Amino acid sequence: MTKTPVRPLQRILGIGFGLVMVFGTMVGVGILRLPGTVAAALGDRTLIMVAWVLGGLYALMGAVSISELAAMIPEAGGFRVYARRAFGEGIGFAVGWIDWLACVTTVSYVAVTAVAFLGNLWHPVTLYPRSSATLIIAVFTAIHWFGLRIGSAITTVVSVAGGVTLMILIAGCFVVRSVSGSAVASLATSAASLPLGSIAMVFAMVPALRAVLTAYDGWYAPIYMAEENADPGRSLPRAIIGGTLLVVALYLLVNVGLLRVLPLHVLAASDLPAAEAAKIILPRGGSEFVTVISILVVLSLLNTNLLMGPRVLFSIGRDGLFTEKATLVSKGGTPRVALALTSVFAVIIILSGSFEQIIALFAVLFLLYYVSAFLAVFVLRHRAPTLQRPYKALGYPLSTAIVFLGSIAFLVAAIAEDPRSGMIAAIFLACCVPAYAWMTRIRRLRAVRQLA
Repeated sequence: MTKTPVRPLQRILGIGFGLVMVFGTMVGVGILRLPGTVAAALGDRTLIMVAWVLGGLYALMGAVSISELAAMIPEAGGFRVYARRAFGEGIGFAVGWIDWLACVTTVSYVAVTAVAFLGNLWHPVTLYPRSSATLIIAVFTAIHWFGLRIGSAITTVVSVAGGVTLMILIAGCFVVRSVSGSAVASLATSAASLPLGSIAMVFAMVPALRAVLTAYDGWYAPIYMAEENADPGRSLPRAIIGGTLLVVALYLLVNVGLLRVLPLHVLAASDLPAAEAAKIILPRGGSEFVTVISILVVLSLLNTNLLMGPRVLFSIGRDGLFTEKATLVSKGGTPRVALALTSVFAVIIILSGSFEQIIALFAVLFLLYYVSAFLAVFVLRHRAPTLQRPYKALGYPLSTAIVFLGSIAFLVAAIAEDPRSGMIAAIFLACCVPAYAWMTRIRRLRAVRQLA
């Protein structure tokens, strides 16, 4: 039961914005930090590049699978839209709240991270970190409050600025003298030190692969704003797949560049290898330059999540499973109540100081909407074969099966690594059952009142 809001969302976005959104969501501080983690786990230059290539292929298989759903069901709301269509309203309700809370948690975490980076350039901002993080959220909320056009323009500017600065860093890595001729030996106590193809080697590679997949996360961002796309059947698959290809190429260049200028043992020991590379490229001001890149990419991620989260609430509200005020859209095309609720809850998480525990929880929960989406591709191919599919997943069923099974494997690994978060996630899902029953009852009462 999907109601049409009084004022619909504006269909003004195209492939350009979709590409920017993919870039802004995927490219985070992870690519500046995680190459060191991957290098330490693998300990060999070839294995490092193989891991980043495999991660890119995995992301691309996910992108082509979700692109089929996005083009077929171009509705606002993200993963819940596909779960609702494939498995029913109850599952869609649970997936929607998982998705929204993941967006809220990301906004809070990224705002705090942005303050930490800003403190490297201007120390006073760190004297009141929670107030500063709240101010950052307030500024971006105000921007989106004025409407979709200005919000999409800011998204483009911030994402492009982050991309340009990152490309400058990559270019610098290829200009300075290479160290590839030295320190090429594999690292001890790493996957490379174990027998090739052994079970021990495979298990040693798992942390690196998880880090790589974390860095590649975010390729699905345009699905949240599918309803605002002027030509979703054509634009969404091109934006999702094209944006993923762009970021994969960028990440491979980053890693080639870092391996070119940093000895392997230095790369593996660094918490922020991009800063180590910048010090070589720019002996004066290198650290500050990487700080600027970090600020831009985290603000871009915060900005895109403030676009995504409200659309999930809008979708839930439109189905009558939340307050109808969440469906109110301004003349500028912004679901303002949904935006305000998203921002307010992000601030509450910041003020509570509990976002680290919540992030640990959603490290488990977010994998559930991956699993539901990839399974939905199979289910809808079987149950709704006549639905118009402007784009069909390349390599189906193999590509979709790989990412589906991979998501299950990573979900199991996440629960095994953090059983407490797995238990809390199970409790959260159990709470969705009475919550859904309560909201459907309220929806029936609303319908009765409207008929009376």
